[in-house]
Amino acid sequence: MNNQPIVYVISDSVGETAELVVKAASSQFSCGDIEIRRVPYATDRETIIETVQAAKEEHAMIAFTLVIHELRQLLIEEAERKQVIYVDIMGPMLEGMSRLYQLTPKMEPGLIHKLDEEYFRKVEAIEFAVKYDDGKDPRGLLSADVVLVGVSRTSKTPLSMYLAHKRYKVANVPLVPEVEPPEELYRVPVHRLIGLTIDPNQLNNIRRERLKALGLASGANYASMERILYELEYSEKVIRRLGCPMIDVSNKAVEETANIILDILKRGGNRHA
Repeated sequence: MNNQPIVYVISDSVGETAELVVKAASSQFSCGDIEIRRVPYATDRETIIETVQAAKEEHAMIAFTLVIHELRQLLIEEAERKQVIYVDIMGPMLEGMSRLYQLTPKMEPGLIHKLDEEYFRKVEAIEFAVKYDDGKDPRGLLSADVVLVGVSRTSKTPLSMYLAHKRYKVANVPLVPEVEPPEELYRVPVHRLIGLTIDPNQLNNIRRERLKALGLASGANYASMERILYELEYSEKVIRRLGCPMIDVSNKAVEETANIILDILKRGGNRHA
């Protein structure tokens, strides 16, 4: 005969939360291992009734995280009728949070896993943006949700990070007249490409400030108006060749430009802004 204590873990989702609580509690007793039998995705009456009966026959306990009110009530009624020990792990917390928020809970199973998935998608997008920033590796262009192109200091990197926090995988490519764009850029579907341009006078000021911050002479060729006009002309030629939308980022906050990009992506069409 197996004298090992048994706990049935019943959940209308995966059941990880209840299992962790059971393991944490059992560690406080020097009685050897406990057998945990997980019953995930219990969303029908039959599963609840059968599991309570099994627990009765094996003198087991039930721990459950059921957010569907009808199933919680059924399990409690069945367990009390059959004198099975039970612990409602989620119920008291839902009731407490309901009083705290002054709201009724959604009562939707598996929401925490949806949140986890959203979090990991965001992390993945941020890692992607870092890896494929500033044209570091053109192999990432074809895997990106959106590719930003433009001359230096047109907010490509800040935009990439902002969009990554919205769970978009973003790569960006600097356009420099002396450097031919990677051939992968011309294979990216046009609806995933966004060109960025800027007023030359504003770019001149931005670049001069950038040189000062680096302790370099503000009169360097990088910030000269002649060089800026040459780069912008080249950049616009490439963008026209790509056939993608072009956004003028002059006097626009990163959030404003990002919202324009998101609008373009949702519409899937060309737009100049």
